[in-house]
Amino acid sequence: MTELDRQDAFSGTREVTGRLRFDVGRLGAYLRDQIAGFAGPVAVSQFKGGQSNPTYLVETPLRRYALRRKPPGKLLPSAHAVDREYRVISALYRQGFPVAEPLVYCADEDVIGTAFFVMAYVEGRVFWEPHMPTSTAAERAQIYDAMNTMLARLHSFDPVKIGLGDYGRGENYVARQVERWSKQYRASETERIEDMERLIGWLPAHLPPSEPPRLVHGDYRLDNMIIAPDAPKISAVLDWELSTLGDPLADFSYHLMAWHMPHSQAGTGSLVGFDLAALGIPTLADYVDAYMARTGLDPRPHLPVYFAYNFFRLAAIMQGIAGRVRDGTATSAYAAAKAGLVRPLAAKGFEFARQAGA
Repeated sequence: MTELDRQDAFSGTREVTGRLRFDVGRLGAYLRDQIAGFAGPVAVSQFKGGQSNPTYLVETPLRRYALRRKPPGKLLPSAHAVDREYRVISALYRQGFPVAEPLVYCADEDVIGTAFFVMAYVEGRVFWEPHMPTSTAAERAQIYDAMNTMLARLHSFDPVKIGLGDYGRGENYVARQVERWSKQYRASETERIEDMERLIGWLPAHLPPSEPPRLVHGDYRLDNMIIAPDAPKISAVLDWELSTLGDPLADFSYHLMAWHMPHSQAGTGSLVGFDLAALGIPTLADYVDAYMARTGLDPRPHLPVYFAYNFFRLAAIMQGIAGRVRDGTATSAYAAAKAGLVRPLAAKGFEFARQAGA
């Protein structure tokens, strides 16, 4: 089996699948009362990308919108928090940070069956492969620098000053994340994976020192942003479901995983094995240096531990997808394939734990 072509598999929209359908007329009537200038008829399709919160394209004769909802059915505790997503993008939009304009949040499950929010549709490009095969070396270099700049900017915000001082506990972020994702992993567990057992046992006693809390995205990567149609500029950062207050270096080192990500038939965003210089993509060391210059934060002394933690965390997230496949609540056509990533991610995580002395 060949590796999944992420660009082809996840780009664009498709017809809404059976269990994720809802009454479009009821949605249209609700939005006419909530959004100025909203007028039907309304057509709805489902974006192919994404694994967690289903996202829809809502089209009217005058304007397009994006709708993001909780999936229906049995859900893990604290997961799929669309209300938090709406809150954080609202705060960041007011700061001029590139996010989609938030328009309305609806907690009333009678409208489409679950809570949801609607934001403006942002025109642009999504690159599902981090080596950006259709781009030029110059464009890749500019987009990677823009990603670095934007994450540094996110980590520079004082949460209190932008109205997010109570958006999370902040302190001891990595310790709490290890505890949270260990519990989520257990709730979704479908088989025993020794490397996950080792990481669950090792990580709590080998955490990096805490950094001052900042707003963290939680899933910051190239395919979670929209690039302008005709320029190497970030038009919107997407998917804030895992955002909170926490350790900026944990957030940054998650973003660095592409430089070490194992390849898989399920398709992973990986830079491993590519000639980065020829592509115009910075080395890991140069990318870290650029972030350090912009923030004054240095992840290097504890990078192996941060990588062990982040590969563990991503493995637990993928196990959550496996659990949703088991429970019948998975929203992506590729969910079952993604579940196969848990073992290689756990193995990579424990490889970094060994580098840190495990």
